[in-house]
Amino acid sequence: MHPPGSRPAATEPFVLVTEPLMLRPKEAPGGERPPVPTSAGVAARIAPVQISLIVLGTMAFLYFARPLVLPIFTACFAGMALKPLIRWLSGCHVPPALSAAIVLGLLVAASGIGFFQLGRPALTWLNEAPHHMTELRQRVQKIFPRLARFNQAAAAVNDLGATEEEKKVEQAKMPTVEVKDRRGTGSLLNWTGTFLTGVGETLVLLYLLLASGDLFLQKLVHVMPTLHDKKRAVEISHEIQQNISNYLFSVSLINLGLGMIVAGGLYLMGIPNAAMWGMLVAVLNFVPYFGPVAGVLVLGTVGLLTFDTLGKGLLPAAWYLLFHLLEANLITPVLLGRRFTLNPAVIFVSLIFWMWLWGVAGALLSVPILVSIKVVCDRVPSMSSVSELLSR
Repeated sequence: MHPPGSRPAATEPFVLVTEPLMLRPKEAPGGERPPVPTSAGVAARIAPVQISLIVLGTMAFLYFARPLVLPIFTACFAGMALKPLIRWLSGCHVPPALSAAIVLGLLVAASGIGFFQLGRPALTWLNEAPHHMTELRQRVQKIFPRLARFNQAAAAVNDLGATEEEKKVEQAKMPTVEVKDRRGTGSLLNWTGTFLTGVGETLVLLYLLLASGDLFLQKLVHVMPTLHDKKRAVEISHEIQQNISNYLFSVSLINLGLGMIVAGGLYLMGIPNAAMWGMLVAVLNFVPYFGPVAGVLVLGTVGLLTFDTLGKGLLPAAWYLLFHLLEANLITPVLLGRRFTLNPAVIFVSLIFWMWLWGVAGALLSVPILVSIKVVCDRVPSMSSVSELLSR
């Protein structure tokens, strides 16, 4: 009962308010809380680690999967270089499959004729290599008599104090070494089998790429999400094909002309097998930096084996070096233009990397791979800094 005139007190229900348990960071000595790391900061710290792992994983895959990946890369770049011929034959109403067969047949026939015509003297010279090395040593000692006297003096110092009987006893005690090169023969056979298998895989894949026309480009355009991406994919693909085709075709003509000029000069000098040496320096000239150095050393050795004097012996190497410098500093820049003016330091690093990764084939593919990367970087705005790094 409530007294009269008084209002009853409002009864409030008992409400239990619960808050989620949260862990609060410890406050700093000044009463300020330390900043909580955001997702952007964590991603910024993780991104370099992820990129490093991706790069190292890709390098390991390319190295250990070399028998699988190398024929694919070689066939793709060869297909880009031969694509204009397929399009020209297609314009003459020749089916792509027949065009690919014609182009590939001509390529294999030319390679086979060159190998059989120039391979026989090369094999003969390799079989006589030990005799040539002995003759080269004698020629060098004859040209540099002081070097021969220095070697005789060093041998005399080693035999100092020994009598003739002691020398004969020491020579009799020297063991006779018999070399059984079973492992070397097995390794050579394995390498030959691997090489022929890789060549066969490359030729088959190259034929399929040439005979398929623009099928892969159409598939790539189909999977692109937006119209802008489709146009960019077509532009990048066409530019890569055009640049690789122009580069390989131009460089091949330049090196072939260089080899013919060098071979003609060697023939007039009286060098045996001048055509073989001219073709060798033409092939070596495809490898930047190391190829010309190897060509100069090879022709210097051939000259010293052919002539008796030092001046005539160095004349073949000087002949090749003269035309190589003319080609590298005048002819190639004029024919290729600014599109292929890459940073020399980047070319050198790329050459070392791909040579370490894939050997001689990697050295031959290093510049085409670099050209393809530069084309992609030129077309993608987010990679403009990489394109600037690759440019001269």
